[in-house]
Amino acid sequence: MSLSYEFSIGSVRAKEKNLLSQAEYEQMLMLKSEGELISFLKDKGYPEGDSIEEILKARQEMMWKYIRSVAPDMVIFEPFYMQSDIHNFKTILKGVMFGKEYDGLLLSPATVSTDVMRKCIEERKFEKLPGWLAQTAAKAYELLAHTKDARLSDGALDRALLETLISMSKKSGSAFLVKYFNTMTFYADIKISIRASRTKTTMEFLNTALCECEDFDKDKIVKKIMAGHDQLLKYLEGVSAYDCKKAIKLYEERAGLFEKFVDDRLMAAAREMCRLTNEGPEPLFGYYIGCEYERRAVSMIASGIRTAASPDSVRERLRETYG
Repeated sequence: MSLSYEFSIGSVRAKEKNLLSQAEYEQMLMLKSEGELISFLKDKGYPEGDSIEEILKARQEMMWKYIRSVAPDMVIFEPFYMQSDIHNFKTILKGVMFGKEYDGLLLSPATVSTDVMRKCIEERKFEKLPGWLAQTAAKAYELLAHTKDARLSDGALDRALLETLISMSKKSGSAFLVKYFNTMTFYADIKISIRASRTKTTMEFLNTALCECEDFDKDKIVKKIMAGHDQLLKYLEGVSAYDCKKAIKLYEERAGLFEKFVDDRLMAAAREMCRLTNEGPEPLFGYYIGCEYERRAVSMIASGIRTAASPDSVRERLRETYG
C-alpha cells in the first residue's frame, strides 16, 4: 500500500513528542560525566552504545529508518542529503591531495557514494558525479591543485550547493524550503562578505563564493566590500531582510553568537511553517530538522562535560528546540 502525507503527518506528530524538551536539556547540563549522560539518554529511548558518538550515530540511523518508513517520497529529502555530498567532496578532495586521513569525517546519508567521489578525484574525471556537482567539482580540484587555496576551492563548492538548493526549493513548490534555503544562503553570504571586507580579498574569490539569493544584491555588496569594512557594515545595517542589522551586530561581537542566531532563525522557520501545518511534506522536514538540532545539542553538552565547561557556557551555545 502506498503511503500518504496524511498518514505520515499523523505518525510524525506522535514521534515529535519523543524529542528532548528544554527541561531535559537543563537536566543534561547538570550531569558530571559521559557515563551519566549515556545513562540519561538510554532512559529517554536512545540506543545502546559505549560512547556518545556511537549512540548519536545509531540514533541518526534510527531516525532515517523511521522517515523512510513513513515518507511517501524520499526524493523530497535530497536537498538535505546534498549538504552531506558537498561536505564529503571537500573532505575527500583535501584528503587525497594532501595525504590526510578522512574516513572518520565523512557524513551520511548522501546522494553520491564516497567511493565514487574518491575515484573521480584520483582519476581527475568528474563525469560520474551528478550534473549539479560535476563541473564545479572539476573547478574546485583545479583551484586547489594550482593555488593551494582551500578557501577558494570550498567557496566554489559551497556556492554550487546553495544555488542548487535554491533552484530545487523553487521547483519543489514548498514555501518552507524556499524560505529555509534562501535564509541559509543570505547568512552564508553575509558571513563571507564581512570576513572578506576585513582582509585583502580578490574579485575572483567574491565572484566564486558569493551566491545570489532573495534580498541579497551581490553587485552592490561586492562594491561595498571593496570600499572597506566600514562601508560594508553601514550598507548592511540598512538591509531590513532577515533581521540583518542584528545579525551583523552579533557577528561583530562574536562569531559564535552569529552562528547561533542563524541556527535559531532557521529553527524558527521550521516551527512556524512545519510544526503548525497539517499537509504536505513540511511536517517531515520539521521532524528531521528537530532531530538534527537535538543531535548537535547532545554532542555540544557531551563536549562540555569532557572539558569541564560550566553549564552556563554550554547553555549559551545551545540552539532553540523544535518543541
